[in-house]
Amino acid sequence: MQRLRVRYAKRGRLRFTSHRDISRAVERAVRRAGIPVAYSAGFSPHPKISYAGAAPTGVASEAEYLEIGVTTPCDPGQVRQDLDESLPPGLDVLDVVEAGPGGLADRLEVSDWEVRLPGAERELAQVAVEKFLAAGTVEVERLTKKGPRRFDAREAVLVLVVSEGTDRTAAQVLGEPCVILRMVVRHMTPAVRPDDVLTGLRLVADFAPPVPPEVTRLAQGPLDAETGALADPLDLDRDTTRGGEAGPAGEHVAG
Repeated sequence: MQRLRVRYAKRGRLRFTSHRDISRAVERAVRRAGIPVAYSAGFSPHPKISYAGAAPTGVASEAEYLEIGVTTPCDPGQVRQDLDESLPPGLDVLDVVEAGPGGLADRLEVSDWEVRLPGAERELAQVAVEKFLAAGTVEVERLTKKGPRRFDAREAVLVLVVSEGTDRTAAQVLGEPCVILRMVVRHMTPAVRPDDVLTGLRLVADFAPPVPPEVTRLAQGPLDAETGALADPLDLDRDTTRGGEAGPAGEHVAG
């Protein structure tokens, strides 16, 4: 059985779609595209499609990953085109490679997030970021399926900066302030999410944005501890399936 690893984006209004609905949309798209997906054995066979590191509902992402098992060899480039055309707008296939050795989930060590805070003041955000980074621990509480849970939101945060951003937001066009935070967060248990970091900023500096944040995951993958660069988690698959040696870390630089 060939395994194909897919990077896709979750954009626009699709950020509010639950993971269950996204998985259903992917299964329908796989059938519509004619991809020879493999099925599990047993009384209730299901397509062999697995997901790694899915972003929470309400969060956009440029780096979501899934793996598809197929019964006959497929050209990754053709699968990318066919699957993208079969998915609804907002679920966009960015890359498909044949899986090499090793598990994909093990490579997703950190995420690079962009958090837009319309109406927030940059000076207050900068002070809050400095206090958060200076703190040894920042305990926050989140309601989980098992009830309220307290954990340290500081340990997982490797980078937290007030950024100028890469483009102008609607709030900026209208002449209103818009703070943009960039954060690189290590994947831990329990997972520390951008909203947990925002809760930490409120606790340490009483910094509370006036409207809900706009959160986008820009990348996730293995981290180069020396350079701070996030590598493309599919690079190793490209190297091994093409018969070459593993190459250097990817080009996405956090911060």
